[in-house]
Amino acid sequence: MKKTIFIILGILLVALSACGSKDDSTDTTKSSDSDEMVELTFTNWGGDQHIEMYENLLEEFHEENPNIKVNVESIPHADYQQKLSVLAAGNELPDVGWVAERMVPQFVNNNILTDISEVVEAEDFDFDDYIPSTIELWEHDGKLLGLPFSTPPMIMYYNKTMFEEAGLETPIELAEKGEWTWEQFEESAKALSNGKGNNKTYGARLFNEWTNFATIPSHTFSFGGSMFSDDMSTFEWNSPEGIESLKMLERMMFEDKSHVPPGENINFESGKVGMFTFMYSYIANVRDITDFEWDIAPLPTGPEGRVPLLGQAGISVFEGSEHPEEAKKLLAFLGSKTGIQAQSAFFVPPRKSVLESDEFINIPNNPPKESIELALINEMDNGFTYPLHEEWTKIESEINNGFDKLFSQIESSEEIMEEMEKNIDPILQK
Repeated sequence: MKKTIFIILGILLVALSACGSKDDSTDTTKSSDSDEMVELTFTNWGGDQHIEMYENLLEEFHEENPNIKVNVESIPHADYQQKLSVLAAGNELPDVGWVAERMVPQFVNNNILTDISEVVEAEDFDFDDYIPSTIELWEHDGKLLGLPFSTPPMIMYYNKTMFEEAGLETPIELAEKGEWTWEQFEESAKALSNGKGNNKTYGARLFNEWTNFATIPSHTFSFGGSMFSDDMSTFEWNSPEGIESLKMLERMMFEDKSHVPPGENINFESGKVGMFTFMYSYIANVRDITDFEWDIAPLPTGPEGRVPLLGQAGISVFEGSEHPEEAKKLLAFLGSKTGIQAQSAFFVPPRKSVLESDEFINIPNNPPKESIELALINEMDNGFTYPLHEEWTKIESEINNGFDKLFSQIESSEEIMEEMEKNIDPILQK
C-alpha cells in the first residue's frame, strides 16, 4: 500500500514539475516577444536623395528602438494612390506612409487611416509647436489621422545666370519691388527664349510632369477666378479668368515659343529653361547644379494678389498594421522636432521652431535667406490647397484630358473649358 502511495506521489510531483516548467517557458516567451525584431514598412514617393535622408534619420530611431527595423519603399507619385488602394483591398497596406492632400478624402472614406491622437498628446511631443493651419487637413470627426511633414507654397526656380546674360531683372528683384506680375513673367520668358535645335533655350516651364497642372490655377485665382464652387458642387473654371489661363499657355507654347513644348522633357537642371515652377522639395535636384547660378522667387502676382498652391503632405499610420504601437512610435519620431529638422532639408517644415531656425535657413547650397523668406515663409498664408473630393482622380483625369487637347491644339481654350464643365459637373453632383 505504502509503495502504491509513493508511486502516486511521484507521479504528482513529476506532473507539478512539468506544469512549473511550462509556466516558466511561457514567461520566457513573453519576455523574448518584447525583444523580438519587428519590421515596419514606410512608403513614400520620394527620390533617391529623400530615401537616403530617411535611412540616415532612421539610424537614430533604430538606436533608440533596436527591436524595430524600418524598410523604406518608394512608389512613383503617379501610381501611389492607386497602389495603396489596391494594397488596402488586399489587406496588405504598409505600416506607415506619406499621404498627399488629394488622397485624404478617399483614404478617410475608406477608413484606412489610424487615429494617432495619443501620439501628439504625449508631453514630450510638443504638439503646440505645429503651425495650426498645417493640422486642419488631418483632423476628422475628433480624430487626428496624420501629421504634416511638408507645407510648401509653390515657388519659382530661375536661372540667375540666364537673366543676367540677357540683361533682365530677376524675378526676386522684381518681386522685391512689387513688379513681379504674370504679364512680366510672360515678357521675361519671351526675352529669355532663343536659339534653335539642341541650342534652343526656353524662358519657362510650368509643368513638372505633363499631367501636373498645379501651377495653372494660381494664374486663374490671382485674376479673381476659381476652379470649383465652395461646396464642391459645380465646376467654376469655365470662366473668363480660367479661359485666359489656357490662352496664356497657348501664347507661350505656340506663338512666342517661350515655353518648353508639350511632351518635351527639357528640365531646369539642363540650363536650357529660364524659369520653372514646382514645390520646394524639388530643391533636391537643384542644389547640385554647378553650371549656372540659380535662385528662387514667389509666383507672379495678379490683380487679386499672389495665390500659390500649398502642397500639403503628411505621414499616417495605416489601419491593419500588425504592429500598430511600433508604427505609432515611428510616426512620433518622424513628427518630432528631430524628425522634422532632418526632413526640412527637402520640405518646408510645419513646426514653428524648425521653420524659423538657422538650421533650416542655412542648409548647404540653399538659396539666400532673403529669397527663402520672400518665396516661402511670407507666402505660407496666401496659398490655396487642392480641392478635396472623394472622386478627385476622376476629376483630375477630365482636366488632364482638356490639357491634352490644348497641347495638341485640337480644340480652343473656350471649347476645352466648356467640355471640362460638361464632364466634371456630373461627377461633383453624384
